[in-house]
Amino acid sequence: MQRISATYRVRARAADIDATARALALEQSVELPLEAISDPYVRDHVVGVVQSIAPHSEELFDVVVGLSVATTGFDVAQTMNMLFGNSSLHPHIELIDVEFPAAFLGRFAGPRFGIQGLRELLHAPQRPLTCSALKPQGLPSAELAALCYTFAAGGIDVIKDDHGLADQSYAPFAERVAACQRALERARRECGTRALYAPSLVGSPRTLAEQARIIRAEGVGMVLLAPALLGIPAFAELVHEHIEVPVLAHPAYAGAARVSPPLLLGKLFRLLGADAVIYPNFGGRFSYSAERCRELAGAARAPWGEIRPALPVPAGGMTVERAAELVEFYGNDVMLLIGGSLLAAGDALPARTREFTAAVSAARRRA
Repeated sequence: MQRISATYRVRARAADIDATARALALEQSVELPLEAISDPYVRDHVVGVVQSIAPHSEELFDVVVGLSVATTGFDVAQTMNMLFGNSSLHPHIELIDVEFPAAFLGRFAGPRFGIQGLRELLHAPQRPLTCSALKPQGLPSAELAALCYTFAAGGIDVIKDDHGLADQSYAPFAERVAACQRALERARRECGTRALYAPSLVGSPRTLAEQARIIRAEGVGMVLLAPALLGIPAFAELVHEHIEVPVLAHPAYAGAARVSPPLLLGKLFRLLGADAVIYPNFGGRFSYSAERCRELAGAARAPWGEIRPALPVPAGGMTVERAAELVEFYGNDVMLLIGGSLLAAGDALPARTREFTAAVSAARRRA
C-alpha cells in the first residue's frame, strides 16, 4: 500500500509531541480516535501513520505523516483535503513539504512547456529571461497596448498583465487582449522581437472558459493565472483542458494559508501545470528571505520524475541595478520580473527597458 509522506511543522512541548503527532495523523486520515476503528482494512491501510519526528527548534518539530494514496482518489481537491484539510484550522501546524510516490506523480502531467519549452518559444536557449507588467490598472486598453509595444520593442521576453487587471470597464478583457496582442505583433514585425504577452485570466468557471476562448482566437502566446484565487482544482482543470500555451502562475492569495511557499508555489503549482512561477524576491517589498527564495527556486527546478521543471520568476520591488546580483544568485534558469522600476522612468521608459534587457544579458552566467 503506497503512502504520500507529508511533512508538518508542529509547535508543541517536547513532552506532548508524540501525542500531538499521532493526533495529526488521525485528523488527516480518518478523523476518529484509533479505538473507534474496528475494521482491519481501515486500521491497516487508511489510518495515517507517523513516519518520523525531528526537532526543528525550541518547541517546533517536523512531523512526517504517511497518508494512503488511495484516500486521494487522484483528485486535486481531495488530495489537498487529505494533505491539509482539517489541520489547516489548527494554528500550531504548518504544511512544509510533500513527497509523492511515482504512481501518484504519473497521474499528473505537470508543466506542458517547462523551462526548455519556454526557451524554445522565445529563441533564448541559455540566457536569463526578462519579464515586465502592464500597470497601473485604471489605464485604458490603448495605453496598456502602447506599454506592451514599448516593452516588446525594448527586448522584454514576457509582458504580463498586472494581476489586478480583469474585465473592468476601463480596459475590458476582450478589448485589452486584442489591443495588446496586436501591439506585440507589431513590435515583432518592426523590431524582430520574440516576446510573449500573458493576459490575466480571472473569474468564475464560465468566465474563465470564455476568456480561454478569446486568447485562442487572438493567438495569444501565454497566460497569467493565480491558482490560489481560482481554486487549485479549477486551476488544474483550466490548464489541462482549456489552455494550450505556457502558464505563468501568480502568487496572489497564496499567503492566506499555512503552507510552506516552496511547497505551494514551487512544487504544487508546478505539479498542476505552471510553466513559470512568480514569487516575492528577497530584498523587495515582501518579507521572503534569501534562503526561502533559494528553496522555492530549487523546488521549481529540481528533477522530479517525469514532471518538467518550472521557471522561477522572482518579483516584487526589484530594480534594474540588481540584475547582476540576481543572476548570480539564481543562475541562468530564471526570469527576472521588474515593473515599477521601469515604469518610474516616465518618458525614458524605452531606454530604461533596453537598459534592463542589456543588464540581464550581460549578467548571464558562463558555463
